[in-house]
Amino acid sequence: MSSSVKLLDPAFQGAGQKPGIEIWRIENFQAVPLPKSNYGEFYMGDSYIVLQTTPGKGGSNLYDIHFWIGKDTSQDEALTAAIKTVELDAVLGGRAVQHRELQGHESDKFLSYFKPCIIPLEGGIASGFKKPEEEEYEARLYVCRGKRVVKLKQVPFARSSLNHDDVFILDTRNKIYQFNGVNSNIQERAKALEVVQFLKEKYHDGTCSVAIVEDGELYTRSNSGEFWVLLGGFAPLNKKTTGEDDVIPKTTPTKLYSITDGEMKPVEGELSKGLLGNNKCYLLDCGAEVFVWVGRVTQVEVRKAASRVAEDFVTGENRAKTARITRVIQGYENNSFKSKFDSWPEGSTAPGGEEVKGKGKGKVAAFLKQQGVGAKGTIKSVQVVEEVPALLEDGGKMEVWYINDGAKLPLPEADFGKFYSGDCYIVLYSYHSGERKEDYFLCCWIGKDSIEEDQKTAYQLATKISNSYKGRPVQGRVFEGKEPPQFITLFQPMVVLKGGLSAGYKKSIADKGLTDETNKADRVALFRISGTSTHNNKVLQVDAVATSLNSAECFLLKSGSSIYLWHGNQSTRKQEQLAAKVAAFLEPGVALKRAREGKESNTFWLALGGKKSYTSEIESSETIRDPHLFTFSLNKKGKFEVEEVYNFSQDDLLTEDILILDTRAEVFVWVGQCVNVKEKENVFKIGQEYIDRASSLDGLSPKVPLYKVTEGNEPCFFTTFFSWDPNRATVYGNSYQKKLALLFGPSQVAELESMLPKQEKTTGNQGAPTQRASALAALTSAFNKSPSKSPPPEKTTANQGGPTQRASALAALTNAFKSATRKSSTLERSPSNQSGSTQRAAALAALAASFNPSAETKTSAPKPVRSNPGGSQRAAAIAALSAVLTAEKKKQSPDVSPSISTSGTPAVTSPPTDADSSEVNPSEADDSVGVAKTNKEDLSEANPSGADDSQEVAKTNKED
Repeated sequence: MSSSVKLLDPAFQGAGQKPGIEIWRIENFQAVPLPKSNYGEFYMGDSYIVLQTTPGKGGSNLYDIHFWIGKDTSQDEALTAAIKTVELDAVLGGRAVQHRELQGHESDKFLSYFKPCIIPLEGGIASGFKKPEEEEYEARLYVCRGKRVVKLKQVPFARSSLNHDDVFILDTRNKIYQFNGVNSNIQERAKALEVVQFLKEKYHDGTCSVAIVEDGELYTRSNSGEFWVLLGGFAPLNKKTTGEDDVIPKTTPTKLYSITDGEMKPVEGELSKGLLGNNKCYLLDCGAEVFVWVGRVTQVEVRKAASRVAEDFVTGENRAKTARITRVIQGYENNSFKSKFDSWPEGSTAPGGEEVKGKGKGKVAAFLKQQGVGAKGTIKSVQVVEEVPALLEDGGKMEVWYINDGAKLPLPEADFGKFYSGDCYIVLYSYHSGERKEDYFLCCWIGKDSIEEDQKTAYQLATKISNSYKGRPVQGRVFEGKEPPQFITLFQPMVVLKGGLSAGYKKSIADKGLTDETNKADRVALFRISGTSTHNNKVLQVDAVATSLNSAECFLLKSGSSIYLWHGNQSTRKQEQLAAKVAAFLEPGVALKRAREGKESNTFWLALGGKKSYTSEIESSETIRDPHLFTFSLNKKGKFEVEEVYNFSQDDLLTEDILILDTRAEVFVWVGQCVNVKEKENVFKIGQEYIDRASSLDGLSPKVPLYKVTEGNEPCFFTTFFSWDPNRATVYGNSYQKKLALLFGPSQVAELESMLPKQEKTTGNQGAPTQRASALAALTSAFNKSPSKSPPPEKTTANQGGPTQRASALAALTNAFKSATRKSSTLERSPSNQSGSTQRAAALAALAASFNPSAETKTSAPKPVRSNPGGSQRAAAIAALSAVLTAEKKKQSPDVSPSISTSGTPAVTSPPTDADSSEVNPSEADDSVGVAKTNKEDLSEANPSGADDSQEVAKTNKED
């Protein structure tokens, strides 16, 4: 071991040997390993180093080092964390990707290590701290944000911390409450449920109760009442405010700078890999993230200077508290960095440099050794064995069609397995998967010489077949030469022949003046037998010349009425057996003549045009599967962009989304049940956009198999990349409802649905106008106090009806609001819906306050007033309620379709009915006038100042 390595921190001894996470905390300027039981807990006054080790291609490991800086940590500790990160990188060979993580602005990759969330805690090693379990349990209020990775932030324990746009978690000793803001994202609500379950298990031993509180729900419900009492009472919520942790760095055009002698100089031209020199360092400014790219032959001092320049840059740009800094070394760039460039050709050279791959790795190791650093894990000679994914169950029903003249023609069963390069085919395989009902595998096979018209016809007709089965089949597109194992396995054997049967193909050949090579009885044909297992034993017709032979394989030669089995000296017994099976398939009943390499007859060589030299090298086409999950979007310029979902699981397949799973051997586009219909129609377009992008940036084959997979119909060769629970796929509803049912049982979902009035669950909104009018009437009756009829305010039998009557009014009003509020709370809002939802919640809060003035005045003595303040307060409540109902009425129209969120989530609502589309329901108009009249009488007697309010209320109610 070199002296430089010996001087490194002994705490890093043995780091990075096994896949997984390792964490150190900076204590007294030293790196101290953190117990695994504390992983996920980060004290705001401390700094941490997190190492993620991932198995890479070829058996070597890949490393990501994150140093996390708490918002209250000292500058010296933060600097120590940065220095120790460099030391750890040196131990690992100097090729790790380094990330600076700031509390509140952590990267998705960092947060993905600690699902469902990290827990920020007060204190630190310098100021002293206690473990949460050692403290007397203190109620905490958190805001919970994020669809797939959660950013959990503790906020002041006060009602003023709440708003209508976020999801909050109130963690008390005996109960955990989840408060769903009326405008909050349903996917964030679903993720918050995971956090609730996590807190329950970690800090309550899984024994505490859990309650869901919906924004706008009156506190007459027990859970809501308990929640609001803890926060000082039910009252209107404040608008969402933006704090320091909520600032999102502005999107800025990506700019590249070279770093020379500690100074930055802009690099002109389109972003391309060729701009990066291997003897320099560069800074790539992407706004929210700044990359430092390090050439592989740069000196250590140059690298240190580049890191300092990056720190000074974000400080000068006022982004020191928000921007992430990521350092990558040449040859080990991550996808996030490469995606910023227009193209990233694999294996290309930098100016004046050599190949990064292959021999370049040896040069990296030599350079690191020269610097006094071990290159552990840089080169490993490990033979990689392909892991074959699960194959489809056998014993199913097969149907095959080939495309000709714009139609699909059935292929005779005797020809199943024969594919011509000039043709396109549609394959439908029906089978039973476990206890599920019948499943379907639908695939288009595209020959390399097929014409574009036949290809389009195949796609269109396959889509029609899929639609006839209500979109349930797994629909795929497979190109010749890239057949996946599950496709090859269906055909035993699978033979690819030259030529084609399609009229379009034959016309194309004739127009080009080419010879039609379609196999015929009088022609000499040579077939190569490759593979030894059911998932790879494909047979390919090759040129009938001696140079096509290979000593490592078996071949069939058909000449006239004879067929020869030629087996090379390096071929296997299994290959010979397969060759004999293929011969019987191609030429049934014809006797097979055997020809071992070196003992061929003259007739054999004559059929091949004479004996010539040929190869003995073994060709390997095995693909190493390396699965990655992505979401996608279009930027302002219409450019297709993706964002990786790190450390993905089945939980990341959200029913409102479309996701892309790239395994390098195939690409899946997964479609959730609640995805917009128009987006579902563009699935293959989305998949092709991704393939085009990945081909230019990451070397993905443009002919990679592409599949459409719908939620609930996932095949085994898709689920094999997850820890799959089949029961989850059978739960219906949006993301929030699914998660609620999975974590707490279907009874919770049933309880929520039971709050909806029966009319709205069965007939849409037909009963809503009458119901709202009844609510207004009940409310007015509860408020009405006629002096001539009412006894003095004593505990008399007559007066006892007042509270009961008001409770009934509250219940009626709540039900009237359930239709709109519940419906909105189960969707991801579009901007047009947010104001209405907030207005409803505010109206309910105002009403509750008017009924319960003591809730807000318990902490201070009531001020003397000349007139009754209740009348004015009640007038304001009714005015707010009337305005809401009037606004809702104006919004209703038979021509308005359910709103669609920007994420493509369809509104789960019933279509507008005749009752909804009428301008005013006559019965409601009568009730409304009565309410206005009663209010006017009530308020004029109770409070002279309320007269003006009552006139406005009367006017508003009359319009409603």
